[in-house]
Amino acid sequence: MRAVKRIREVSRLDDSFESLLAQFSATTLELNPSLGAEEFSRRLAARAAEMLGARAAAVSLARGADWVIAALCGPPHRCDAAGQIRLARALAEQACEASPELRPVPAAKVLGRELAETLGWSTLVLAPLTASEGELLGALCLADLQRELSAGENQLLEALAGHASVALENVRLFSRIEQSRKQWVEDFDAISDLIVAHGSDNAVLRMNRAMAETLATRPAKAVGRDMGRLELLGSPLQPGRCPFCRDVQAAKEEFTHQSAERTYLVSSSRIRTGSDDLRTIHVLKDVTDRREAEKRYRRERDFNKNILNNTQSMILVLDTAGLVSYANRRCLEAGYREQDLLGQPLVSMVPQARRPLLAQAVERTLHGASIDNLELPIVRGNGTAGHFSISLSPMRDEQGDINSIVVVMADVTGAADLQAKLMHTEKMAALGQLVSGVAHEVNNPLAAIVGFTDLLLENPAVPEAAKEELRVILQEAQRTRVIVQDLLSFARQMPAQHEPVQLNSVLRQTLKLRAYDFSNHGVELVERYAEELPIVVGDPHQLQQVFLNILNNAYDAVQETRRRGRIEIATAHRETHIEILFSDNGPGISHLERIFDPFFTTKEVGKGTGLGLSICYGIVRAHGGEIIARNNSDGPGCTFIVRLPVAAHAVELLPAEVAK
Repeated sequence: MRAVKRIREVSRLDDSFESLLAQFSATTLELNPSLGAEEFSRRLAARAAEMLGARAAAVSLARGADWVIAALCGPPHRCDAAGQIRLARALAEQACEASPELRPVPAAKVLGRELAETLGWSTLVLAPLTASEGELLGALCLADLQRELSAGENQLLEALAGHASVALENVRLFSRIEQSRKQWVEDFDAISDLIVAHGSDNAVLRMNRAMAETLATRPAKAVGRDMGRLELLGSPLQPGRCPFCRDVQAAKEEFTHQSAERTYLVSSSRIRTGSDDLRTIHVLKDVTDRREAEKRYRRERDFNKNILNNTQSMILVLDTAGLVSYANRRCLEAGYREQDLLGQPLVSMVPQARRPLLAQAVERTLHGASIDNLELPIVRGNGTAGHFSISLSPMRDEQGDINSIVVVMADVTGAADLQAKLMHTEKMAALGQLVSGVAHEVNNPLAAIVGFTDLLLENPAVPEAAKEELRVILQEAQRTRVIVQDLLSFARQMPAQHEPVQLNSVLRQTLKLRAYDFSNHGVELVERYAEELPIVVGDPHQLQQVFLNILNNAYDAVQETRRRGRIEIATAHRETHIEILFSDNGPGISHLERIFDPFFTTKEVGKGTGLGLSICYGIVRAHGGEIIARNNSDGPGCTFIVRLPVAAHAVELLPAEVAK
C-alpha cells in the first residue's frame, strides 16, 4: 500500500509508530464498503479517535444539497437533533475552506461558542473526504486531540481520509446499484402484463408477480420449473416444451393466444447471453376488452360513416387551427376535391370580404359557443357561388376540452333567391300602391300651380321682375310634373305596345332631343350602328324613354370629370337579339348591385329621384329583354347594355312605308 509505504518513510525513526500502522491496516480492512454508509461512518469515527488519541470524533456526509451527521462518538453531550444539523452545516462550511495542512483550530471559531460548549469541544481537526473527481463527500472531524500530531500521524490521518473517501464513494455506488436492482424488481413486478423468461432448456429464469399469481405461487418458487408443466393460461401439458414458443429460430414473434373467454397478445423476444445461451422472454397482454372495443368501434364507425355520407348537407370537421380534417361524401359531390379540402382553412371557401365574419364564428366556437344558421356566400368546387346556411358546434374530448369543430353547411341558394324575389315583389307592390296614391294627390295642386302661373305670366299688370320669378316657379312645377309622371309610370307597370320598331331610327330620334346640349357642353357623341338591323316588336315611346334616361345618366356622369366627355352608342345583331351599348368615360358606377333599385341614386339631393333606371329595367323586361351595367375594364366610365329579342316574323310586321 502506497500510503503505508509513505508513512514508514516519514516515521522510520519512530518505533511506536509501528503499532499505529498495524491499527491503520486493521482499520482499512474493517472499513468495507459493503457495510453501508451509516455503519461505515460509525466505525470510521471510532477507529480514527482511537488511533490518533482524540477525545471525540464525528463524520458528516453530504446528502444532496444538505449535510447530516452520520456518526458522533465521544463523551456524553447534550447535542440534540437541531444541534446536529447545525454541526453538520458548520463542518460542511469548514470542509469547503479547509487548508491541505491538518492543524487543530479552536472549536468555537468553527462551530460557534454555544455549539462548542454544548459538545464540550475545545479544538478540532477537520479532514475533508473527497471523491476521485474532487466532489466533496463529507468530512472527518477529530475533537480535543490528547497530543500534537507528529508528521507521521498527520500522514496517517491523510491516508485514513483518502481510504475513507474511496470507500465512501464505493458505498454510494453500491447503494445506487442495490437501489437500482430493487427498483428494477419492483418495476418488473408492478407490470400488469404477464411476463416470463426461460432458457434454452425451457426452465423458468424469471417471472413477474402478475404471471406468478395466475399459477397461485410466488415468483421465486417458479424459478427453475419446466414451462411445459406449468399449465399456463389453459395450455396443455408438454414437458420440455414452451407453449408460447412457435418459431424458436425467430428473434421476435407475435401472435394471439385464446384462453377460455380471454384473448392474449403474446410478444416473444429471444437474446443470446455471453455464454451463447438462448434466452426467451414472453410478454402476454390481455387484449380481450380492446378487441371487443375495436369490434364495436368498427360497427359504430361504419354506421356513422354511412349516415354522414348519405346526408344532403355538407359536413366538415375542423381542428383547433381551423383546418379541415374530415369532409363527407356530399362535399365531393358538390365539386370539391379531397386534396383541396383536407388541411385547408375553412375560410378559404368564403369570398375575401366575408372571411372575417366566418373566422370570428370559428373563434367563438373554439371558446364553447354554438353558431346556428350563419348565412354566407360559398364558392363551390366548380367555381360557382352559392348561398349556404352554416352551423358550427364544438366537439369535446373525455376531459371536456374542445378538440375540434363540426361544421354543417346546407345549400339554400334556391330558397334565398326565391325569398329575395318574393320580398322584392311584395316591396314593389306596396311601393306601387304608395306611389300611385301620392302621384294622384300631387297632380291636382300641381295642375293648379301650373295653370295660375301661366295666367300670371300672361297678365300685363304683373311687373317684369315678378315674371322672372314666376318663370322659375313654372319651370320647377313642370319638372315636378315630369317626376310625377315617372312615378305613375313606375306604379302602373303598363304593358308595352306591340308594333314593329326599327331601333336605329328610335336611337337617332332620341339623340336629336339631346344633341344641342351635348354639342353646347363639349361632349363628343360617337354613333356606331349596324346596318340592316332586324326589327323588334315593342313600344317605341317606352323604348325612347329607356334610351333617353340612359343618355341623361351618361351626360351627368361625364360632367363630373375634368376630362372631355365622350359618349358612344353602338348597335349589333347577336343571332336571336339586338344589342344596344351606351358607353361613357365618366367616373364609373360605385354600387353596381343597387342601381336598378327604386329610389336609389348617387346624385345630389334635388338632381335625381332614383326612379329612372328602375323604370328602364321594368320596360326592358316587359319587352322580353334585359338591361345590365358594368364598369369599363379598358378605361374609365361604364357601359349599359340593352338586349331586345328580334321579331319572329320581321317582314310581315313591317309597315308598308317601311317595307318599300
